[in-house]
This record gives sequence, C-alpha cells and structure tokens, in this order.
Amino acid sequence: MNTPSNELFPIEKFTSRSEYIFKNIPPEIRLRLENHMVERTYRKGQNIFLEGLYPSGIFYLKEGLVKKYKTDHSGKEHILYLCAPGELLGYPALLCHEPYPDSAAAIESSKLGFISRDLFMRALSDSPELMFSVLASLSHEFGVMVNSVTVFAGMTVRERLALNLLLLAEKFRRIRPVEPAEILLSREDLANMVGTATESVVRLLQELKKSGVIDLVGKKIIVLRPKDLVEGSKFY
Repeated sequence: MNTPSNELFPIEKFTSRSEYIFKNIPPEIRLRLENHMVERTYRKGQNIFLEGLYPSGIFYLKEGLVKKYKTDHSGKEHILYLCAPGELLGYPALLCHEPYPDSAAAIESSKLGFISRDLFMRALSDSPELMFSVLASLSHEFGVMVNSVTVFAGMTVRERLALNLLLLAEKFRRIRPVEPAEILLSREDLANMVGTATESVVRLLQELKKSGVIDLVGKKIIVLRPKDLVEGSKFY
C-alpha cells in the first residue's frame, strides 16, 4: 500500500481546518445549527456564490467537491482552493461584513447546508467554544494563504503540478477512501489550479505516467508513487 501524502509532506500547511469548527462545540449548539440548516443541491458547474456579492449566511459542504476561484480581466479562471466534505465556505466574508473575495462553484454534483447569518451569529454569541474554533480556523487560513503564495511563487510549472497532485490526492481520499488515491478532476480545472495552459498539464501528466509516478484511466489520475511527487515538487 502507498504511503499517504500526509505522512510524506506537511499537507496541513496548505489545507483549511474549517471542518473542525463544529467538532468541539457544545452538542446543543451543533444540534441547533444542524436542525435549522437548509440543504441545497448544486449541479456540476453551478455557482454557489459570486465574488463581489454580500453573504447572507455560510455554507457547510455535506457531499461533493467545490472550487473557490477568481476570474481575471481576460476571463481566465484561477482556482484558489478545493473544498471537501465537512468544510465551511463563506464565513470570513460574513464575519467581516464584506463582499465575497472570490467565487465558489460545484466541481461535481454537491450538497451543501446553508446556515443563515442570524442563526450563525446567535450561535457564536451563545458559544465561546464556537467563537474560539472560528478564530482558530481563520488564523490557520491566513497561514495557508501565506504558505501557498510564498511556496508556489518560486516553483516551476512541473513543481507546482507535483505539489497540487499531492494536495489533491489527500483531498480526494476524504471523498473516496481508496488506495492508491484517485483524483477525478478535469484537465482544465487542474491547469487553473497550477496556473498554466491545459496543454502543458496534459503533456506533464503523460510524462509522469511514462515514469510510473501516476496512471491515467479516463479522467482519473491515480497517484502510484506520492514520494516521487514530493521529490518532484522540490519542496524540501
């Protein structure tokens, strides 16, 4: 069996901890949020919220996969982060009373629970534990942003691809716990994460396949040798 990426590489420095926000709060607060959460289903490609709009609540990802992205002046999409089940979306903008700094859309059919502003703010007022969890998550997200900017800025396209494949392998393990890890993401979305042309990603994936680091089965990217991706990212 392959060694999971999180045992080879400090994944936590590049991933959100928002899935822990509801885990260590009083049961009655969690039950209140769950009972009043409004479930919404989003089809693949459907926007959940758009950059520049003001939030009326937050979203809890129950099933599926959601991308957070920005679009530049030319219309090109830049994927900032992928959210897996258990993660929260939109709470920083809500707490700051500011518009969304990015957009969010479903990468596959996804179910999210919507928690209204009033419900969430009352829960924060009633639970110091929830307030502490939110503050801890916000602090960690700032560290994730700093790590992502500083590390990716100095990498080549090949190195950024290797690092993103490591991060995606752990993300998809949470959705489909199989070994070796299987990544199901369009080449276009992967290119928008890496910050390069789709053609470049396709070529580099073929090179990784030829070297036995990954396998390609249809749209799936199967990570066979994560240790080689760590070495290929030149993170250490």
